[in-house]
Amino acid sequence: MKRWRTKLLFLGGAAAAAFAIPALSREAPEQLLPPGFNNNAPPPPQQAPADQPQPAQPGAAPALPVAPSPLAVSSSSLENFTEADLEALEGYEPPRPEDMPPSARRSPDIVGPLDPEHWGLAADAWGGSHGVFLSTLMRRLDAPMPSRWESILLRRALLSRVPTPYGVNPADWIAERAWLLLRMGEADGARMLVQAVDVDDYTPKMFAVAVQTALATADPAALCPLVARGKQVSDEPVWPLADAMCAALEGEASRASALIDQARRQTGAGGIDLLLAEKIVGAGENTRRAVTIEWDPVDSLNSWRFGLASATGLVIPDRLMRTAAPQMWAWQARAPMVPLEQRLAASDVAASLGVFSNGSLVDIYSQIADTTDPSELTDSVAARLRAAYVGSTDDRMAALRQLWEAADGPTQRNARWVLTASAARLIPPSQGLSDDVPNLLSAMLSAGLDRHAAAWAGVVSRMDGSAGDRAWALLALASPRVSVEVNSGRVSRFVDDDDSREQLRSKLLLASLVGMGRLSESAGAGIARTLGMQFDRRNRWTVMIDRAADRRQPGTVALLAAIGMQTADWRGVPPEYMYHIVRDLRLVGREYEARMIAAEALSRS
Repeated sequence: MKRWRTKLLFLGGAAAAAFAIPALSREAPEQLLPPGFNNNAPPPPQQAPADQPQPAQPGAAPALPVAPSPLAVSSSSLENFTEADLEALEGYEPPRPEDMPPSARRSPDIVGPLDPEHWGLAADAWGGSHGVFLSTLMRRLDAPMPSRWESILLRRALLSRVPTPYGVNPADWIAERAWLLLRMGEADGARMLVQAVDVDDYTPKMFAVAVQTALATADPAALCPLVARGKQVSDEPVWPLADAMCAALEGEASRASALIDQARRQTGAGGIDLLLAEKIVGAGENTRRAVTIEWDPVDSLNSWRFGLASATGLVIPDRLMRTAAPQMWAWQARAPMVPLEQRLAASDVAASLGVFSNGSLVDIYSQIADTTDPSELTDSVAARLRAAYVGSTDDRMAALRQLWEAADGPTQRNARWVLTASAARLIPPSQGLSDDVPNLLSAMLSAGLDRHAAAWAGVVSRMDGSAGDRAWALLALASPRVSVEVNSGRVSRFVDDDDSREQLRSKLLLASLVGMGRLSESAGAGIARTLGMQFDRRNRWTVMIDRAADRRQPGTVALLAAIGMQTADWRGVPPEYMYHIVRDLRLVGREYEARMIAAEALSRS
């Protein structure tokens, strides 16, 4: 059997030569195991892709935890990687065994759990876009994005049941989609795609992403269907370790122990990474291998460590999680073996990223309440959330205010809006709650409850001051139909009173209103000049996204919208980009998402 090796999948660096899987970075997979598995090679310089727009980076600290890729180990990176290597890999297919009859095979040509009736996009979502073009955009997207709603839209596009675009291998196309979902924190979505492909159809890229997905979902058993085929096409150390873990999970204790011992002898490896594999083996029946994991010598967290530790319910030290990228926090939030109390902080990140919905976040706090002694719930988030649904309006508002005011930083503040969305919609509109209206609207709109938010239009129209401006702007952008006054005079009053840095809110508001057609370009021209904005400014990104919109390709537009948001928070998104994003989403029939993205920009900026 021909054994494949490719520069895209096998990395040199920092004394490691493990089977490589896609890292949570724009460019390329990074190694799975840390030092101790041979080889040594210097990392190449990183180059920015030529076609990718470069939004200005924010000057303040980002809202989400920032760290190197969860797979980053030491300084390893791609070894002599070039675009030519990538192109060569796109069409490569390892030989397929003949033991599966054609009638039992699933076609990888059209894969995805969502259809237009269930939040998915239509079969022509990507239009005639070339597969290599789309795959390259996906691979180079620096996820996650600052917009929760853009992430939700892109997830739907990636999970839609659509044909493989021309020019790419179907399995490679699915792998690119799953890889991007993983970098967005969407581990369960990635698993849906990976498990929809027969192992016989796997390409090197698909093997790589499948291993990554098993770790992101804290499910080492998902490696088991890959082992036999993986050992045929690669002699990398991940397969003997996976083989040992799977043997233990299948009740073959003696074989599992022998494989672990063999891996230690052959590689000379030890430390946390092999011990974690041994921990999985010890969890099998009758293995009698007691393993104690010591985290003190560990100075970094990668996907191998996260996945195997989470699978066995080990507590990952806070100091390591603090260095993890936001995606890994989202993985932890849904890890079933991790205790609920340890998943709360991760759940806030997952909600802010768009991975967790209002229902998911409420559910996890409800489970906390159900499993905690009532005497210990006083003043807790779970107790306040419960109080936000019962009692008088005054009592419920008091609980909501406590939840909002106790938020620590922008990520948790956004998560608290998501958490309280359903409770906020139950508050009847009242002029006496004017000071609370911006938070009530932000909470409802974080979950897409646009019609409930629009019911406050009468109250908002009579409000003034800063709260009145914020509430008016949210409804001007998010209401299904224009429910408040929208004209150049009202926008000018907002601009005059805007105290945001460099009047960012005014710029985002104007760009979004013009993009949605709720304010004409001619009506906004004078304000745009005052703010130093030019909606007709063109670059390669604006040309691509406008062209995709003209060709009615909602999937391509959603992907390019994400490309335009590669920054830590909303302060790094150029307002002129918002004009194109909102306008083009509306043109391809995604007006709802355009309104939610625009309102989110105002809430979070």
